[in-house]
Amino acid sequence: MSAIALEGIEKSFGATRVLGGVDLDIRAGEFLTLVGPSGCGKSTLLRILAGLEAPDRGRVLIGGAEVTGLRAAARNLAMVFQSYALYPHLTVAENMMTPLKLRDLPRAARLPVLGPLLARDRYRALRAEVDRTARILKIEPLLDRKPGQLSGGQRQRAALGRAMVRNPVAFLMDEPLSNLDAALRVHMRAELSELHRRLGTTFVYVTHDQAEALTMSDRMAVMQDGAILQTGAPEEVYADPDSLDVARFVGSPAINILPGRIDGTGGLGALGTALGRFRTTDAQKVAIGLRPEHLSLAPAGASGFEGAVRHRENLGADVFLHVDVEGIDRPVVLRTTPTETRDLAIGAAVGIDADARAALVFDETGRRLRFEAAELVRIA
Repeated sequence: MSAIALEGIEKSFGATRVLGGVDLDIRAGEFLTLVGPSGCGKSTLLRILAGLEAPDRGRVLIGGAEVTGLRAAARNLAMVFQSYALYPHLTVAENMMTPLKLRDLPRAARLPVLGPLLARDRYRALRAEVDRTARILKIEPLLDRKPGQLSGGQRQRAALGRAMVRNPVAFLMDEPLSNLDAALRVHMRAELSELHRRLGTTFVYVTHDQAEALTMSDRMAVMQDGAILQTGAPEEVYADPDSLDVARFVGSPAINILPGRIDGTGGLGALGTALGRFRTTDAQKVAIGLRPEHLSLAPAGASGFEGAVRHRENLGADVFLHVDVEGIDRPVVLRTTPTETRDLAIGAAVGIDADARAALVFDETGRRLRFEAAELVRIA
């Protein structure tokens, strides 16, 4: 049984349809990331799961029980927002204790006479929970500070601590790292992954940053225009996308898209050279996707697939070479090394080899076509 299930979720705001019948199963204890461009509906889906928005149609189930009509506080889900949403006038410890106090309010209201005595003992118990969580997050020295005295990373840990003390069924995180600088984002990605491994609790994480999805997730769900295009392990989605939209969104630098065609025998032609054979024999135009790591330099004149160097992007161990090729709208990008490109000047003529075994081929609708067989060739 799934820890969380979303079934047929639809949502519109006025005449704008945001979610169009989304189905998603989230496994107990997994780190699942909803990733997609801004406006694709991922945050709305998370808010519906949290109980902060009501779907127009569909059901939300947690542990097999339907919770669609339950208010957010009754779902035992912890939300971590992009803005952290810490109370500025409270210390970190008081912020972390707030959800525990709110959880105790009904009981305190039923026992007004014993309230003060119970409050003293209960405070000690709550503070013990706060201290335990602070040790896990390594924020004990910050407990007596207020949010204004904390760095971005420290505020993020405090917000996580406030969520953790409730021992929720799942953590829901809406772009929690977007306010941090680049170096701190990388550090916090590792921290969150480690925290997930230690807690073993379900994480549902929303981001537009594919690097976060690829590096942190057990599974990722790629969204576009209110629909989930593909769900799978990060390496699966990257290497084996089901559609051209997924292939273009996942990967940095972006995948190279080359024009091609399938002839009447099922052979694939790309700029004049056959790359493989397909299950279809229908003649049609196709798009051929090759990631930068599946292209390599060849001497000028040794390959029919040639171009001129437009830009050399040096990232230290890797160099991404941007090459203008006649007949292709955007520069072709290939991954190489500083040694291979040391003597290449801007404008230099180069040849390019392609590993056809790694080629991804899509029909005119963007649907993925599959190879039966292929071998290493030069594109000509």
